Order: sequence, then C-alpha cells, then structure tokens
Amino acid sequence: MSDRKEFRDLATPERAHEVADGLDIDPGAETVPLDGARGRVLDERIDATLDVPGFDRASMDGYALRAEDTFDADEASPVTLSLAGAVHAGERPAVSVDPGTAVEVSTGAVMPDGADAVVIVERTTATDDGVEIRTAVTPGQNVMLSGADIAAGTRALGPGTRLTPSEIGLLSALGVDEVPVRAKPTVGILSTGDELVRPGEPLQSQAGEIYDVNSYTIATAVAEAGGAPELYPHVGDDYEAMERLLRRAATECDLVLSSGSTSASAVDVIYSVVESQGTLLLHGTAIKPGKPMLIGELGDAAYVGLPGYPVSALTIFRTFVAPQIRDAAGLPEPATATVTGEMAVRERCEEGRRRLLAAGLVENGDGDLLVYPVDKGSGATTSLVDADGTVTVPADTAFLDAGESVTVELFSPDVRPPSVLCAGDSDPVASQLLDGLDEPRFLPVGTREALRRLRDGIPDVVVAAGPTGASSDAVELGGWTREWGLVVPAGNPDGIEGVPSLVDDDGSMVNLATGFGLRTSFDAHLDALADERDIARSELTDDISGYDLTTTGGESPARAVSDGDADAGLGLRATATALGLGFVSLGRQRVRVLTTADRRDKPAVERLAGAIDEVDLSEFPGFD
Repeated sequence: MSDRKEFRDLATPERAHEVADGLDIDPGAETVPLDGARGRVLDERIDATLDVPGFDRASMDGYALRAEDTFDADEASPVTLSLAGAVHAGERPAVSVDPGTAVEVSTGAVMPDGADAVVIVERTTATDDGVEIRTAVTPGQNVMLSGADIAAGTRALGPGTRLTPSEIGLLSALGVDEVPVRAKPTVGILSTGDELVRPGEPLQSQAGEIYDVNSYTIATAVAEAGGAPELYPHVGDDYEAMERLLRRAATECDLVLSSGSTSASAVDVIYSVVESQGTLLLHGTAIKPGKPMLIGELGDAAYVGLPGYPVSALTIFRTFVAPQIRDAAGLPEPATATVTGEMAVRERCEEGRRRLLAAGLVENGDGDLLVYPVDKGSGATTSLVDADGTVTVPADTAFLDAGESVTVELFSPDVRPPSVLCAGDSDPVASQLLDGLDEPRFLPVGTREALRRLRDGIPDVVVAAGPTGASSDAVELGGWTREWGLVVPAGNPDGIEGVPSLVDDDGSMVNLATGFGLRTSFDAHLDALADERDIARSELTDDISGYDLTTTGGESPARAVSDGDADAGLGLRATATALGLGFVSLGRQRVRVLTTADRRDKPAVERLAGAIDEVDLSEFPGFD
C-alpha cells in the first residue's frame, strides 16, 4: 500500500489568502539610531519639539534693516543707511538695527534685533556713507521666520511612515537621534531535499544534484518585503533532522519558510513534521504554479511551506507571504516608479527654465488620481515629506491647467497616495485621530488656506478652527470645542489678565499667522476691545509687542514663553498644561472636521468620522 498523502481537497486561492492573512507574525517595536533608520517604519507619531528654524534668519545675502526705512526708496531716489556691522551664518549677532541703519547679512544668518526685513545685495550699492538702498521692502521680506519650516507642536511624522532620506532629513532638522520603529519580522528559511547543494560547494550533476536556488532567492525576497531573513543549514529528506531544524527555527523566528518536500510524494515528509509538531492549516491550493503549498503553525511561529521549484516558490511567496511580511513590518504594497494623474489645480510655471515641480498625490471620491503642487520654498525640509514625487515641466510651459494629465516620477517605488489627505489647523485631538489611520497626511496650513484648498478639490478633510466661513457644500464629519487663550509663565508672574493687559502693559507676545483659528478668535477679541474703547484695532495692535511677528505652529508661542523669549503666547490650555505653564483663558473655540460630498465615502474618511464619535476628550485638558 502506498504511503502517499493525496491532495483531495485543494483550497481555493481565496481560502488560501484567508488562512495566510490569519497568520500572526507581528514582531512588535524597537528603537533604532537615526543613522540606522533608513527604510524602517515609524511605530509612533513624532511631533516637532522645537521650531525649525529656531530663529528668524535671512533667506538672501543682503542687508537687514527696518522695512519702514525703505518705503520711499526706488531706483531713481535711493535711500542711504549707515552700516552698523555684519552678521554671518552660524554666529550670534553682536549688533542691532536702529532707525536709519542696516546690518550686512549672509544667507542663513540670524536676524539682528530691530530688523524685520532684508534687501537683497543686488538692489544695493556700498558707499562711503554706508549702503544705498534702491528698492522698498515690506516687513518679513526675504526673512524666514522662526518655525516657518516646521513649528514646535506640529505633527511631523505619523506612525506607519516609512523613513526615506526625506524623512531622515526632517528628523535630523528636529534633532532626533533615535526613533521608535516597527521591528522587522525574523523569517527563518530552510531548503529541503536530498538533491540540493549550496552554491559554492562541489556539484555532482550525474547523481541528480542541483544548486539550492530557493534559499538565496527567498531570502532576498524576504528582505525586499521588509523582513529579516535568517538562513538555516540545508536539510535532506530526513524526518528527525527536519524535525530538529524546524523546532529550532520556530523558537528563533516569527515566521518559518521551507521550500521543497511539500508534495504528496512518499519521500516528502515535511507535512508530517508540521502535523506532529504544530498545526497544519492548509495543504495544497488550486493555483498554478504552486499547488503543493503548506500553511500552519509551529509553536509561537507561523509556518509556510513553499514548493520546491524556484518559479513556483517565488510565485507563492509573492502572492501569499510577502503581503504578510509587509503588513507585519508596516510597509505598504509596492507601487510603480511613475504614475499618471490629473492636476487638481492650475499651476503657473516660470517659462525659460525646466521645472521639477514637487507634487503630492491624492485620490478623489471616484478613485481617480489627482496631483497637487507642493511648494513651501527651497529652504523647507517639510516639502520633501509632503511631496510624493516630481512633475517635469518643460521650459516653454507657462502653466499646467487643472484637469491636465501629468506624469509623476515618484521618490520611491513604494510611494502611494495617502489614505486621507488632511489640511488645516494643528490640533492634538486631530493628531490622535489621524494616528488611527493607515498612512494619512496632514498639511498644517491653517483654516483659511485649508478651506480654499477644499474648494479647489485637493484635501479629503479639513480641520477648521474658529469662525470658518466654510462654503455651504462642505460636509461636517464632527467636531469638538477647545479652550484657548494666553499661555504665560508658571504662576503668571506679570499678572496678565487678558487682552487689555497685552495692550496696556509693557509686555511681549508671540502670535500666530493670519488664517489660523486661534489668530481669528484673538483678532475678534481685539475688535471687541477696540469697539469698547471706540478706537481702531490698529491702535491696539501697535501697542502689543510681537503682534506682527507670527508663527504657524500651535505650540510655538507657548514654547517661546517656556524659553523666556516672550511674556505671553497664543495657545491652548492643553498646551499650557503639557508644558507646565500658566494659562489665561479667553474663551472656547469650535473645531470642525469637514469634507466634501464626493470624498465622504472614501474608506479612510469613513473611519475618521467613526473615530471622532469615539474619541475620549477627557485626555485633553480644556477639550469637550
């Protein structure tokens, strides 16, 4: 009687996928140094803990000065300012700018006290009396303000982000030297069969020996899928030897792969070892190539037996095993190196030069790929992670029109559109909600700009804070309220009681840029105070030191207070509590999460809507 084990009930491919999907090979998390983090996947969100840049810096070579000293300057009637000194990149300013003076600065230099703009050197002429200015500038011109690249408290990178050189650059800019990442699943690889010989060893072809192709092929595929391959010695068709090796691999690995010895032949014994030492979940599938496949469990390790023929083994690996390794390692499905999509908005281009337009990807409600421009300036490292690739624009192109088909060269073949593209105000609750989604992307552009982009059809979701002015076709997914006001030093040593204290007392503040929700509510308080005093709002803001020098990060003003650089900063009670600072409440503000009708049914938007209803706001001081 034959000892053959027949394949009587071949599993359908769907059933094989179901069984493979049920394997548990989760390796957990580990912390690795930044210089070893390339290609790894973040396990936790990383927020910016400092402003980048951490100081107001000159973005051009030229002269730092007071913008108001140049208002009458032009080519015909230049203004001459006395030269107070020079500041170069990497040094602390030893001079300041007074009315009628200027300081020579190089690109990247710290702006000296008193200066609020830079005139580029090409629009100046050095004279015996100082420097001749031939153009007018406005406050902030040619200056990169502290936190303009990325601001403290901003959601820098979220869990599930794969760390490419772009993300490594951003983490370096934030001073991060080690990161929490998903551990790579350890995958033990065994090739079985009496006929196999490892490459490099003598081969006796006449005896039917062949080189072991599968060990190195599968090990390479494991590494490509994000796993850590572990090669084990070759074992022949010997039950006891195979049992010992499988037991060893099962104690050392998250997943054990064998190739060969999986068919119904009497000499193929591996299925018997698996049945006796673990659980055999599947033996054979109705797919070609790859019918003789095993799936099972060996102790705490998952097990998959691949066919012996290399093509079959690799086919089965790619179809059933690689997705499980990628999922355990937190990696996305691979994508092509270039994709074609439609421009979401019209983008004007500079004729005369070829342009590599940084572009982001998002899918609309119909699943069509949209391409939107990403441009925060050449000095902004965040452009690298907000973009998915580049669109090459020929030199004779004046613009790319909305709806125009373009080809995007991806930064990595693994790049995929975010599951949900979110824009708006930074908010701790919104950040936590996004953590629960696979590969979201958040653009902290403020409420006003986010709503404009929503009308243009770019983001899926907007986090809108304060009086929003949202269009009537916006769909609300949910929301919450948050307590806002002035963050002050612990104990409030200056006795700041509210907006009148900022106006009437000799203190300083750090403000947020226009278009952000907190700034909108703050300006509304100023309007109310102006009406009460029967004066223009500008008369109040002129008396608030720091009102016009702003940042874009929700925590940046509070951190400036914590560092002793300001007496007060616009912020949230939650931020003040987290940093151990004092807080002067100015009211409550509504935060709404908005989408559009055509994006409402996207799976990630649906999950976000459900998460809003379940979030525990008690974890966030001042929220309800």
